[in-house]
Amino acid sequence: MSKNGLRGYIVLAIVLAVFSVIAFVAPFSMTATFWVAYICGVVAIAFQIYVFNVSFSKPGAKSKFYGFPIARIGVTYLLVQLVLSLVEMGLSEKIPSWAAIIINVIVFAVAAIGCITAEVVRDEVVRQDVQVKQNTSNMKSLSAMAAGLPGLCQDEALKKDLQKLSDEFKFSDPVSSAATAAMETNLGAQLQQLKNALASGDYASAKTFCGILMTGLSERNQACKLGK
Repeated sequence: MSKNGLRGYIVLAIVLAVFSVIAFVAPFSMTATFWVAYICGVVAIAFQIYVFNVSFSKPGAKSKFYGFPIARIGVTYLLVQLVLSLVEMGLSEKIPSWAAIIINVIVFAVAAIGCITAEVVRDEVVRQDVQVKQNTSNMKSLSAMAAGLPGLCQDEALKKDLQKLSDEFKFSDPVSSAATAAMETNLGAQLQQLKNALASGDYASAKTFCGILMTGLSERNQACKLGK
């Protein structure tokens, strides 16, 4: 258990202790409504264990950041329920137990649905973040490969073409898709051929590959635009 988790449980234990002291020391009439209010207050405190685990137990800074809305709903429910429980205890002789049960169940249901909805949204946002990272990794790799090509060339005219190619990769749409996967595979193979030609000093072939890559990259970027 982490230190923050331990601290959270200690805080919940303190809240439970204070709530219990108020409930049993204050001169409340211990009717059925009193016990409904007390039990619902304890449930609200225990519910925070679930909220805490759902909000912050998953690895990753973004996952924890997106977990704060879930925690906010849980804390809001706790505060509302504790106040509601104390009011019901104070009016335990006037509020029928069935009415207290209905009110508390509705409050709990709203909080539970809110937490579940927020959790679904959090998981989807995190999934999309991971997907975007995966979808951009291919083009980042190709861009990095293209960026190193001008340094392999001694011909000034060809070096300018290679730098232009590098810039085209740098400013291309970074997000890959099923429609561009095959194109990017070809671009990767052509970049490797261009690199090999430069390493062997075959500048004529390198210039040819450079032109082919410019055309292929343009087609790939056009496919990206049509796919949006």
